[in-house]
Amino acid sequence: MRKGVKAAVIGGVFAVMVGGAGYGAYNVVSALDGGSGASGGSAKSGPPSGDEVEETAEKFFTAWEKGDATAAASHTNNSAVAGTLLAAYGEEAHITGVEITPGTTTGTAVPFTVKAKVSYEGASEPLTYKSELTVVRGETSGRALVDWQPSVVHPDLKDGDTLVTGESATPQIQAVGRDGAVLTKEKYPSLGPVLTTLREKYGDRAGGTPGVELVVRHGNGGGADTPLLTLAEGKPGKLETTLSASVQAAAEKAVKQYGESSVVAVKPSTGEVLAVANNRADGFNAAFQGRVAPGSTMKIITAAMLIDNGVTSMNGPAPCPDTATWQSQTFKNLTGMPANEGATLANTFMRSCNTGFIKLIDEKPLTDASLTAEAEERFGLGRDDWKTGVVSFDGKVPAVSGPDRAANAIGQGQVQMNPLNMASVTATAVTGEFRQPYLVSPGLDDRKLATAKGLPQSTATQLKQMMRLTATQGTAQEAMSGLGGDIGAKTGSAEADGKATSDSWFTGFRGDVAAAAMVEDGGHGGDAAGPIVADVLRAGG
Repeated sequence: MRKGVKAAVIGGVFAVMVGGAGYGAYNVVSALDGGSGASGGSAKSGPPSGDEVEETAEKFFTAWEKGDATAAASHTNNSAVAGTLLAAYGEEAHITGVEITPGTTTGTAVPFTVKAKVSYEGASEPLTYKSELTVVRGETSGRALVDWQPSVVHPDLKDGDTLVTGESATPQIQAVGRDGAVLTKEKYPSLGPVLTTLREKYGDRAGGTPGVELVVRHGNGGGADTPLLTLAEGKPGKLETTLSASVQAAAEKAVKQYGESSVVAVKPSTGEVLAVANNRADGFNAAFQGRVAPGSTMKIITAAMLIDNGVTSMNGPAPCPDTATWQSQTFKNLTGMPANEGATLANTFMRSCNTGFIKLIDEKPLTDASLTAEAEERFGLGRDDWKTGVVSFDGKVPAVSGPDRAANAIGQGQVQMNPLNMASVTATAVTGEFRQPYLVSPGLDDRKLATAKGLPQSTATQLKQMMRLTATQGTAQEAMSGLGGDIGAKTGSAEADGKATSDSWFTGFRGDVAAAAMVEDGGHGGDAAGPIVADVLRAGG
């Protein structure tokens, strides 16, 4: 601990300092105006000096250690909000014996380490974590103040969150994979949010008993509590999932190659999810919940629409000119792609020619709603009725007119997908059957899985063959090289407004495994998403 700063707790919780002269009285007065009122004379301006940063941090830490929420909050630029959270630190989280050790200050940023104790009904555990604060100049007072962020109190806190210690809301679970292997967030880090959701939803059904925990209680609709520290173990309930430990391990390793990446693998013959992994700074489960344009992977659905409506077939015409204009908007192909006016649909598909698809979408009997109907009725997408066992988004293919009708056909415009959706699309394409993906057996909670009529067998046969050609001779060839067995794939790159580099998309199959991946700003589909999918298919085949 810093020299001259000692830890003290008032009644085990944060308390308001009243009475007394000097520093304590100053804090009460400053707390009344939120630490922003002027104290006479001209207010200082400009960034806080090194001495001001050190002094402000010292006063804030001292009050925090003493358990004086009001005093600590008075040294921030948002005393009302800071005071509430700091008070809850002692009263609701039952954290005592706080000792704070500052690290090396860099400019106005002060890193620090907190050591404390969490106690509840006879159970007690030490608590240690690191955080950081920044000192700024008060806008009206000119005082040097801590720039208030919930993460100052704990790095896992966001706006609306608080810390709470007590009996857990739901019993812990021991999630196991299809092979009986125990799945933990320590071994499979990106499963953390998924396991938290599974616990929230199925903890009461899995047969466990609750323990005592320190948790982050999320406000603003932030979802289930996030456990931080276990004081007393409950009895975990066993929850069986469809995940494969070996495929999950491969998925975890694969996404680490690229930032902001996600992947999902499913078993086409059943719809069971074999793996779900994300490598994202925000911790968002984009693999299941993402809503972004899928680029040319969408051409699987568009090709199915063309075949099912008799517009063309795998070996039928799908000319690939340099440009195609649809209702005043001109579409182009990837740079360097040679035109082929005599191309078949298979050739246009395996080369991922945009113009070949655009040129066919106004053929009779196609309408503005044809692509939507294909997605919903054949592939089970866009009806908001998937029940995977956790929160998921089941795609969106709206019926539109104007330029977006053409853009939708090549996975741009208003189409929204995620890797779960596209893995399912591939599974439907290669089997002809739509089997809604799921992570937990519907028998556990009697939920009804979504259904769709799937594809005519002739259509599925043609789609599967075009994906085989793409994997062995087309745009997916490099990424899929070295994979044995029955393989197929489709690449995609999706342009997003304001982004210089497109998102990389890739979906493929090998035997009875289908997978899809997306990498934000990853470029062409085979560049980033392709290697991720290939690694997952290699493990699952």
